[in-house]
Amino acid sequence: MRPRILVVDDEPSIRKVLQAHLSRDGFEVDAACDGGEATAALSAKPYELVISDLKMPGIGGLELLAWIRTEQPGLPVILITAHGTVDAAVEALKLGAADFITKPFDLTELRNAVEKALRTERATRKTLADPGPRGRFELIGVTPSMQRVYSLLEKVADSPTTVLIVGESGTGKELVARALHDHSSRKDAPFITVNCGAIPENLFESELFGHERGAFTGAVTAKPGRFELADGGTLLLDEVAELGRDMQVKLLRALQERRIDRVGGTRSIAIDTRVIAATNIDLQAAVASGRFREDLYYRLNVIPIRLPALRERREDIPLLVDHFLARFNARLGKRVTHVAEAAMARLCAWHWPGNIRELENVVERGVLLSEGDQFADDVLPGATEGVGAAENAGEVGLKEYVRVHTARLERALILRSLEAENGNVTRAARRLDISRKSLQLKMKEYQLREDPE
Repeated sequence: MRPRILVVDDEPSIRKVLQAHLSRDGFEVDAACDGGEATAALSAKPYELVISDLKMPGIGGLELLAWIRTEQPGLPVILITAHGTVDAAVEALKLGAADFITKPFDLTELRNAVEKALRTERATRKTLADPGPRGRFELIGVTPSMQRVYSLLEKVADSPTTVLIVGESGTGKELVARALHDHSSRKDAPFITVNCGAIPENLFESELFGHERGAFTGAVTAKPGRFELADGGTLLLDEVAELGRDMQVKLLRALQERRIDRVGGTRSIAIDTRVIAATNIDLQAAVASGRFREDLYYRLNVIPIRLPALRERREDIPLLVDHFLARFNARLGKRVTHVAEAAMARLCAWHWPGNIRELENVVERGVLLSEGDQFADDVLPGATEGVGAAENAGEVGLKEYVRVHTARLERALILRSLEAENGNVTRAARRLDISRKSLQLKMKEYQLREDPE
């Protein structure tokens, strides 16, 4: 089937010339005399490309572009402009136009602009159509570690059982919790998230369980808590390891009895809320150090789901890059469709301490800063520092290669020890079998903050 193009211009001669030349090049071409007629045509049948005059009576090119961005995102628009309105056309590019050509236009220039726009459209459509197995449950990944996650999701999604999602920061714990909710019989009920590390401890009980009027200064009205708001649905307790010991006791009671007490209330309230907890902390180590209650740990850890770090699933990186390219092309009005092999190699080699969230940020920066349709490696500052050591060990020398990787392992070991000891430097040093002073120097070297003990 020939690609279909819609030509929009208020001048009959321009429409006729464009139709003739484009038809000769093998395209199926329709024409509209203004933006209003164009929106009617676009609503009636699909097109791969729109070529529109910038200045037209009634609905002009910019208004048509705005309509297309809202109603048919991904459909490329080439604007035709006179020499005197080139500045306006450049502004239109910022608003999402694929390209612009000036009157009187050169046929070679027109042909190149059309081919480029259609090539971009096909690449974007291919990405958005998501052909082939890229993942499940609206998650991206085909590696064995992700297949194990999918298998668990399939088994436990439609059950009221409490789930504990464990993984490093940026691995997608909230996305997995959302997938559990969306693929359960509770999907039409609320999905409520509580970040346990972001709410002051003295306010947390009120946030979680609600309060009655007059329960404390400032409580001028009664307010339901997150448990009540999620009744019939799902409550995600993110960063659950940050809960204080007193709140751990009250959460344990709520999970055991399926009832909550508002602050200042006189009666218990029955709840039907599925609880999903998430953490990037080793809760078993937190239990061993006395930071987290053992009984609450077992209550939360009925079904544990461990999310792999991105460095453990490098084969998924190209799929994730494609996914983020499509997202940021649409959001930023860009048309970056090609990642150079060298850039992709760097992306796949980087150890990604920030995991998928870091990759997402790098792709957004790359899309925003790239020119044309290629995602160049010079816009990957976050992915070049460590990759140089990994890929160019022969160039930098064996000693430098070993130094970089030893430092990376040392930093990770120190972080794990500090987490296991609840940030206590003295106990962490004892665990590492080094002096407290040596650990403090290492923490300063690796820019790790020392918490007051």
